[in-house]
Amino acid sequence: MRIVECAPDFKDWADLHDLILTAFAGMASRIDPPSSALDLTPETLREKARREIVHLAYADDGSLVGCVFCRPEPPETLYIGKLAVRPDLQGNGLGRSLVETAAAIATHRGFSRLRLETRIELTGNHCAFSAMGFVVTREGRHPGFDCTTFIEMQKRV
Repeated sequence: MRIVECAPDFKDWADLHDLILTAFAGMASRIDPPSSALDLTPETLREKARREIVHLAYADDGSLVGCVFCRPEPPETLYIGKLAVRPDLQGNGLGRSLVETAAAIATHRGFSRLRLETRIELTGNHCAFSAMGFVVTREGRHPGFDCTTFIEMQKRV
């Protein structure tokens, strides 16, 4: 496995789109409202990558197996979004490696913490992020909902 920053000449936007949709598919019947991942297209991913820091994970055979999108939130936070790992590789430490990559980016850029949001229904994600040192910092709700739909978690780096 190798994790690399998304190169400016990256062209496999359709593959990245497929990876994200495949990785997020398992939660589709469990969360409300639906994931914003469903609104992505290869073109919107390309635009998102121009604004954010993207790292891609590749298997030894060169296939794309994971990604993480990071967005600086000055003055001191790096937001982690669209963390995706191919379903057959989930639970093998690749997600942790992508989060560690985000932590290294944060440290290099002088940020003191990582922030992410995870859906309230995805308790397995809560446990996984807690095991990586993240703590719940608040609950939130999407527009139009009168109950909690996500939690925010943060970690000092």
